[in-house]
Amino acid sequence: MANKAIAGLALICLGAVSCSRPNQNEGTPTPETKAYLRNLQLSEVTMKATESYAQQVVTEIEGKVTNTGDRTVDFADVACVFYDSGGKLVLREQATIVKRPLGPGETRSFRLPFDDIPATWNNQMPQLVIAHIRLS
Repeated sequence: MANKAIAGLALICLGAVSCSRPNQNEGTPTPETKAYLRNLQLSEVTMKATESYAQQVVTEIEGKVTNTGDRTVDFADVACVFYDSGGKLVLREQATIVKRPLGPGETRSFRLPFDDIPATWNNQMPQLVIAHIRLS
Protein backbone atom coordinates (compact mmCIF):
# COMPACT_ATOMS: atom_id res chain seq x y z
CA MET A 1 0.00 0.00 0.00
CA ALA A 2 1.41 3.40 -0.91
CA ASN A 3 1.95 6.11 1.65
CA LYS A 4 -1.08 8.33 2.03
CA ALA A 5 -1.39 11.69 3.71
CA ILE A 6 -4.66 13.42 4.33
CA ALA A 7 -4.57 16.77 6.07
CA GLY A 8 -8.25 17.69 5.75
CA LEU A 9 -10.65 17.29 8.60
CA ALA A 10 -13.76 16.58 6.55
CA LEU A 11 -14.12 13.08 7.98
CA ILE A 12 -13.50 14.07 11.58
CA CYS A 13 -16.48 14.69 13.79
CA LEU A 14 -17.21 14.88 17.48
CA GLY A 15 -19.84 13.03 19.43
CA ALA A 16 -20.50 10.42 22.06
CA VAL A 17 -20.66 6.93 20.63
CA SER A 18 -20.43 3.41 21.90
CA CYS A 19 -17.37 1.61 20.62
CA SER A 20 -16.61 -2.03 19.92
CA ARG A 21 -13.98 -2.38 22.65
CA PRO A 22 -15.18 -1.33 26.10
CA ASN A 23 -12.73 0.79 28.06
CA GLN A 24 -12.45 0.65 31.81
CA ASN A 25 -12.50 4.46 31.90
CA GLU A 26 -15.80 4.67 30.07
CA GLY A 27 -19.07 5.38 31.73
CA THR A 28 -22.28 6.99 30.68
CA PRO A 29 -21.39 10.42 29.31
CA THR A 30 -22.73 13.21 31.48
CA PRO A 31 -24.37 16.28 29.97
CA GLU A 32 -21.27 18.21 31.10
CA THR A 33 -18.82 15.97 29.21
CA LYS A 34 -21.06 15.83 26.14
CA ALA A 35 -21.15 19.64 26.08
CA TYR A 36 -17.36 19.82 26.46
CA LEU A 37 -16.65 17.58 23.44
CA ARG A 38 -16.78 20.58 21.10
CA ASN A 39 -13.71 21.95 22.90
CA LEU A 40 -11.46 19.11 21.73
CA GLN A 41 -10.23 19.89 18.24
CA LEU A 42 -8.32 17.47 16.01
CA SER A 43 -5.91 18.97 13.47
CA GLU A 44 -3.04 18.11 11.15
CA VAL A 45 -4.40 14.57 10.83
CA THR A 46 -2.46 12.39 8.39
CA MET A 47 -2.43 8.73 7.49
CA LYS A 48 0.42 6.60 6.18
CA ALA A 49 1.06 2.91 5.63
CA THR A 50 4.40 1.24 6.22
CA GLU A 51 5.57 -2.34 6.16
CA SER A 52 6.86 -3.72 9.44
CA TYR A 53 9.90 -5.95 9.86
CA ALA A 54 7.49 -8.89 9.88
CA GLN A 55 6.28 -7.76 6.43
CA GLN A 56 2.94 -6.73 7.88
CA VAL A 57 1.30 -3.48 6.77
CA VAL A 58 0.88 -0.99 9.60
CA THR A 59 -1.41 1.98 9.01
CA GLU A 60 -0.67 4.96 11.23
CA ILE A 61 -2.88 7.95 11.88
CA GLU A 62 -1.09 10.92 13.38
CA GLY A 63 -2.38 14.30 14.36
CA LYS A 64 -2.83 16.84 17.11
CA VAL A 65 -5.54 17.34 19.68
CA THR A 66 -6.15 20.79 21.17
CA ASN A 67 -8.19 21.63 24.24
CA THR A 68 -9.87 24.94 23.36
CA GLY A 69 -12.01 25.00 26.50
CA ASP A 70 -11.45 26.17 30.05
CA ARG A 71 -11.26 22.75 31.76
CA THR A 72 -8.49 20.16 31.95
CA VAL A 73 -9.14 16.94 30.03
CA ASP A 74 -7.67 14.01 31.95
CA PHE A 75 -8.45 11.34 29.37
CA ALA A 76 -9.89 11.10 25.86
CA ASP A 77 -10.63 8.20 23.52
CA VAL A 78 -11.31 8.39 19.81
CA ALA A 79 -13.22 5.82 17.77
CA CYS A 80 -11.67 5.16 14.36
CA VAL A 81 -14.31 3.91 11.96
CA PHE A 82 -13.10 2.20 8.78
CA TYR A 83 -15.37 1.55 5.77
CA ASP A 84 -15.24 -0.50 2.58
CA SER A 85 -15.71 0.97 -0.91
CA GLY A 86 -19.48 0.56 -0.59
CA GLY A 87 -19.63 2.54 2.65
CA LYS A 88 -20.12 -0.53 4.87
CA LEU A 89 -18.39 -0.50 8.25
CA VAL A 90 -15.50 -2.99 8.31
CA LEU A 91 -13.76 -2.03 11.57
CA ARG A 92 -14.31 0.21 14.57
CA GLU A 93 -11.32 0.58 16.88
CA GLN A 94 -11.11 2.71 19.98
CA ALA A 95 -7.81 4.34 20.92
CA THR A 96 -6.64 6.79 23.55
CA ILE A 97 -5.45 10.20 22.33
CA VAL A 98 -5.18 11.92 25.74
CA LYS A 99 -3.46 9.76 28.38
CA ARG A 100 -2.28 12.50 30.74
CA PRO A 101 -3.93 15.83 31.58
CA LEU A 102 -4.38 18.26 28.69
CA GLY A 103 -4.89 21.75 30.07
CA PRO A 104 -6.88 24.61 28.59
CA GLY A 105 -5.19 25.90 25.42
CA GLU A 106 -2.77 22.95 25.22
CA THR A 107 -2.06 20.97 22.05
CA ARG A 108 -0.57 17.49 21.99
CA SER A 109 0.39 15.08 19.22
CA PHE A 110 -1.06 11.59 18.96
CA ARG A 111 -0.17 8.49 16.94
CA LEU A 112 -2.54 5.57 16.34
CA PRO A 113 -1.07 2.43 14.71
CA PHE A 114 -3.36 -0.22 13.19
CA ASP A 115 -2.17 -3.60 11.94
CA ASP A 116 -5.46 -5.48 11.78
CA ILE A 117 -7.57 -3.54 9.26
CA PRO A 118 -9.55 -5.92 7.01
CA ALA A 119 -8.47 -6.21 3.38
CA THR A 120 -11.91 -4.92 2.33
CA TRP A 121 -11.12 -1.46 3.77
CA ASN A 122 -11.33 1.33 1.16
CA ASN A 123 -7.88 2.74 2.12
CA GLN A 124 -9.42 6.12 2.92
CA MET A 125 -9.02 8.12 6.13
CA PRO A 126 -11.34 6.58 8.71
CA GLN A 127 -13.98 8.64 10.44
CA LEU A 128 -12.57 9.84 13.78
CA VAL A 129 -15.09 10.40 16.55
CA ILE A 130 -14.24 11.58 20.07
CA ALA A 131 -15.86 8.73 21.97
CA HIS A 132 -15.15 9.48 25.62
CA ILE A 133 -13.55 12.16 27.75
CA ARG A 134 -12.96 12.61 31.46
CA LEU A 135 -12.65 16.12 32.89
CA SER A 136 -10.83 17.28 36.04
